[in-house]
Amino acid sequence: MRHGKKFNHLGRTASHRKAMLSNMGASLLLHKRISTTLAKAKELKKFVEPLVTRAKEDSTHSRRIAFSYLKSKEAIKSLFGEVIEKVGTRPGGYTRIIKTGFRLGDNAEMCIIELVDFNELMLKDAAPAKKTTRRSRRPAGEVTAAPVAVTAPVVEKDVAPVVEAVEEAPVIEAVEEAPVVEAVVEVSKSEEVIAEAVTEMKNTLESAFSDLVSTVKSLQAEVELLKSSKVDVDTVKDSFTAVAKDIATVSSEFNEFGKRVDAVEADTAFRKSGDIGDIFQSQPEMVEKSLWGGSFLKTADLFK
Repeated sequence: MRHGKKFNHLGRTASHRKAMLSNMGASLLLHKRISTTLAKAKELKKFVEPLVTRAKEDSTHSRRIAFSYLKSKEAIKSLFGEVIEKVGTRPGGYTRIIKTGFRLGDNAEMCIIELVDFNELMLKDAAPAKKTTRRSRRPAGEVTAAPVAVTAPVVEKDVAPVVEAVEEAPVIEAVEEAPVVEAVVEVSKSEEVIAEAVTEMKNTLESAFSDLVSTVKSLQAEVELLKSSKVDVDTVKDSFTAVAKDIATVSSEFNEFGKRVDAVEADTAFRKSGDIGDIFQSQPEMVEKSLWGGSFLKTADLFK
């Protein structure tokens, strides 16, 4: 009678069962993972783990005992080599069983049995366990003894991250919006500088023209005095030559001002236009007058 024999016979004789577990154990040590039924995996776990524990002591006696179970030199080499290097620090639990469903046909429950430290994916996903503390239950009278001491540290921890978030949010917005604001300010400043230069040129020319008119009037008055009275002729000639020079300088300034105004208008037309090639063909005079177009034509003449 089989009283007290609780292990699973797996529907096989003793010799068949020992040979099967020996082959499965050798395959598990060589390949580090095999797929089988759940019942066989549970029996293989009890077969392999004592051999791994014995392999922690690398001696001839331990190797001979392991070889009597596995009957494979390659499996013994793997057990006392790469397997014990990774698993040797563990106090037990060298294998893992992962259920994979049921097999078609006989509906047997299938699983994967593997060596624990050889599954790199599960080692990466494993996170360090958080330390938990258990609080003892207190009587109703002792709970209301110190409510302030319990709530004080909790308030400090909750408020800190909120303050950091409020301080960091505007900094990110300022960094993102800064280049756009600078570009708009630069464009507006350039337009203001051009307008100020034009107004200054106009004011200087108007003042020079008014000075010229006043000098002409003074000359006319001197001519009338000459007609009425006798004055030295040399002094009159000198004054007339000086007035002629002033008139020549003012006229040259007027010409230069007209050229600059034409150049500014031509440059604004260049900026507003989409294609510069069309302007070169349709309005060559405006190109020659403009500052940018004139410099471009001069450089083109150099390369001819």
